[in-house]
Amino acid sequence: MRSWTMMALTLWLGIAGSVQAAVQSKTITYRDGNVECRGFLAWNDAITGPRPGVLLVHEWWGLNDYAQERARQLAAEGYLAFACDMYGEGKQAKHPEEAGTMAAQVRENVDGWVQRGKAGLAVLTSQPDCDKERLAAIGYCFGGSTALQLAFHGADLDAVVSFHGALPVPTAEQAQGVASRHTTLLICHGSRDGFIPEETCQKVRTALDQAGADFEMAYYGNARHSFTVKSADSHGIEGLRYNAAADDRSWKRMLALFREKFSAK
Repeated sequence: MRSWTMMALTLWLGIAGSVQAAVQSKTITYRDGNVECRGFLAWNDAITGPRPGVLLVHEWWGLNDYAQERARQLAAEGYLAFACDMYGEGKQAKHPEEAGTMAAQVRENVDGWVQRGKAGLAVLTSQPDCDKERLAAIGYCFGGSTALQLAFHGADLDAVVSFHGALPVPTAEQAQGVASRHTTLLICHGSRDGFIPEETCQKVRTALDQAGADFEMAYYGNARHSFTVKSADSHGIEGLRYNAAADDRSWKRMLALFREKFSAK
C-alpha cells in the first residue's frame, strides 16, 4: 500500500510540476511618450492560438512581486496577462509615504493617467496570442481605480474588475459610455474599508444605475482595504488587512465573470 501511495504522490508531483512549467513570463519594455515603462507579460505555453487578454494594474507600491504573481495566476487560468507599469522605469515604493506620493502624481493628471493605462493595453493587444475581441482589465487599490478610469474613458473592454480600489465617480456621460460598450464592471469592496467612504460607493452606484450600466458591487464582510494581499498586515498601516475568505471569493467571482463574458463571443 505504501508503494502505491508513493507512486501516486510522485505522479501528482510530476503533473503539478508540468503545469507550473507551462506558465512563462517576460519583461516587456515600452514607452508612453517620453517615459520608458517595464511591464510583465505572463502566458501558458501549453495553450496555442489567441486567448483572452487581461490587463493587470498594480497597487500604489508599483509593479512588484505581488502584481507579477497575480499575472502568473491569470496565465495559469488560460489568459494572456500583462501587468503594466504605471510609474515608469519599473519604479517601486518601499514606504507608504513614497507610494502615496507616486500614486498621487499619476492621479493629478487624469488624461495622463488614462493614457498611461491605455499604453499598457496597447502592449497587451499587440501580442500575437491576444484575442483582441476578448479583453478585460483588473486592478488592485490604485490599480482598481485605474481599471475603472479606463472603462470610464472609452477603453473597449468586456469586463473591468476592481479589487479594494479607490472609486472614481463617473460622469453621466462616462457611465452611458460603459453601458453602450456593454462593459461589465465588478467592484470588489471590503465592508470595513475605512479608506473609501460609503458615500462614494453610493455615488458610483447611482451614476451606473441611472445609465443602465451592467455592474456588480460585491461587499465582503469584515474585509478591510487590501484584503487580497497577504502581506497587507506587515506595513503597519491601520486599516490594511488580509482576508483569506474575501480574497478567495473575489478571485473566483472574477473568473466566473470572465467565463460568462468571454464565452459569449
